[in-house]
Amino acid sequence: QVQLVESGGGLVQAGGSLRLSCAASGIIFSINAMGWYRQTPGKQRELVAAITSGGSTNYADSVKGRFTISRDNAKNTVYLQMNSLKPEDTAVYYCNADVHTVVVISQSFWGQGTQVTVSS
Repeated sequence: QVQLVESGGGLVQAGGSLRLSCAASGIIFSINAMGWYRQTPGKQRELVAAITSGGSTNYADSVKGRFTISRDNAKNTVYLQMNSLKPEDTAVYYCNADVHTVVVISQSFWGQGTQVTVSS
């Protein structure tokens, strides 16, 4: 089994910064893509940013130029640096990893979520 543990959420004023981390552990052969999603009450979970094992990235239009996703393959960890935060960034942020385990080539795992609240 694979576990994803997120950290780094919290309360910040508009214009501030936060850095989220997500570490994967368990029986992992390799990790393909990793990403961050967010969800607010009554809305679908949406992709914020994703990064492939080779380092290619893509971002939601709403966070381009403000958020940066990165990963440390040696540590099976993905990061999300969030700058110039806005109240509309308030959400629960979830980490996702597409993992090559010893059983299957590709299986999706989710973290438990971390709350990010941006006050105006």
